Amino acid sequence: MWERIYRMLVKEFIQVLRDPRMKAMIFVIPVLQLIVFGYAVTTDVDHIRTAVYDLDRSPESRALVERLTASGYFDVVARPDNPRERDERLDRGEVVIALQINAGYADHLASGRPAVIQSIVDGTDSNTGTVAMDYMQRVIADFSKAYAAPAADLTQAAAPPVELRSRAWFNPDLKSRNFNVPGVIGVIVLLMSLLLTSMAIVREREIGTMEQLMVTPIRPIELILGKTLPFVLISYVDVLLVTAVGVTWFHIAIQGSFGLLLFGAGLYLMSTIGVGLFISTISRTQQQALMSSFFFYLPAVLLSGFMFPISNMPEAAQWVTYVNPLRYFLVIIRAIFLKGSGLDVLWPQFVALAVLGAALLSLSALRFQKRMA
Repeated sequence: MWERIYRMLVKEFIQVLRDPRMKAMIFVIPVLQLIVFGYAVTTDVDHIRTAVYDLDRSPESRALVERLTASGYFDVVARPDNPRERDERLDRGEVVIALQINAGYADHLASGRPAVIQSIVDGTDSNTGTVAMDYMQRVIADFSKAYAAPAADLTQAAAPPVELRSRAWFNPDLKSRNFNVPGVIGVIVLLMSLLLTSMAIVREREIGTMEQLMVTPIRPIELILGKTLPFVLISYVDVLLVTAVGVTWFHIAIQGSFGLLLFGAGLYLMSTIGVGLFISTISRTQQQALMSSFFFYLPAVLLSGFMFPISNMPEAAQWVTYVNPLRYFLVIIRAIFLKGSGLDVLWPQFVALAVLGAALLSLSALRFQKRMA
């Protein structure tokens, strides 16, 4: 039995690695995807395109604008001369936020009276707009403290009863890249293992070698192992490869156990290989396998918590996520990378992956044997 499985393994590796395009797909594309997604998939907002409509034109108003640009969050790209030009720049999407400083701003500061200024935000992208408003409020609040009017009677101002000092754990800089890159690793492994497994068996059927394998003494279970184990090993190589890029290129250190991460990846691959094997049993051509793979892949990513919090989804969608292996692996890989969590914390996700992987592999293997019978 093991001799026949070994020969199948050798055959699969020869068939996969002799094609230069397949080697590029396995070893080069995952690295490129991680680098591209690592920079592109981010919720950090900086260098916000800003228009300043300054009606006061005083040293104080210029100091406020300089404080905005010095923060690194805002880039002043336009200084409209009238409200119409300001509105047109917002309409055309040339700026995200427009700040209007009314006439008399400096006089109000000098006299200790409230100086009201206005910001207009393009709310098309609600996330960017909300973050831009929050950043501007914080910068202006700091500026108002620094430029408090000397004439104001500050001695009578009561000290705040509560002083809030915030501290972020696990991701001190609050960089979304530290959160997204481990997730991208899980997404890339899902895509590669799904495509490789689903198309391998279909390719045998298309070129006519499946019938030759069926007349050999090899048994269905041996054929399944011989067809899937090479892609398990290749997927593990991809896990190591993209993890190394995440650690060295993006400087995201693994706080937890690397061995536990590999164990979780193995349970995760049980599910993804099982889905790929199932797709291979319902597809007659490689085009069908490719389309079926993406039919599973896209909902799996959207319902995994990779981009949107699961708690914000409708209740029906939240129930669907329980059969999504990527949901559990994202929790595992992010917790090990950022928090250094161990099995005592992550055991529910490991158990869920083990149960889901065993069920998917068993279902796919039974259907595969039935198709061969």
